[in-house]
Amino acid sequence: MIFLFKNPRRVYGLMIAYSTGLMAVALFFEYYLLLEPCMLCYLQRFAAILVGLIGLVGFVHNSKKIIFFRSYLGMSVVSVLMGISLSIRQLYLQSLPAELVPSCAPDMDYLLGSLPFFEVLIMAIQGDGNCAEVLWSFLGISIPGWLLISFLLVLAYLLKSLLISNEIHSQKLYR
Repeated sequence: MIFLFKNPRRVYGLMIAYSTGLMAVALFFEYYLLLEPCMLCYLQRFAAILVGLIGLVGFVHNSKKIIFFRSYLGMSVVSVLMGISLSIRQLYLQSLPAELVPSCAPDMDYLLGSLPFFEVLIMAIQGDGNCAEVLWSFLGISIPGWLLISFLLVLAYLLKSLLISNEIHSQKLYR
């Protein structure tokens, strides 16, 4: 198991693989299963993509300094925490009784074309009736539930990487 933490490039590679895997599943759901993503879904995708982009920058930068490694991991943790909070928000909306579900908003393309970006962002974070629909589930867990599980797993991995980052660099395990 230590081989997963042996060097920063491996950590970055796993971050990229995580992000790529989540996006592959999201695109499969959208284009093959024809499930229309809601505003919160797009924001959760953004959080996952951000983890991959940070991993890519770290992989390409390939600095031997621990401060850069910890900085990239810290930024990834913030992104994952954002994904966790958005998943929890969507699960909350899905758990509401039908009479308490917020009304549906117009299409995302229309909103982005007619409203300022930050207003659309606030609306997206709040969610709407589309976010409360359970379009797919597996083992009784909906898509945001599975995303929450994946975000929690990658958070544990990133925090463990942060904890042993000093060991990685002090023992010259980074090759």
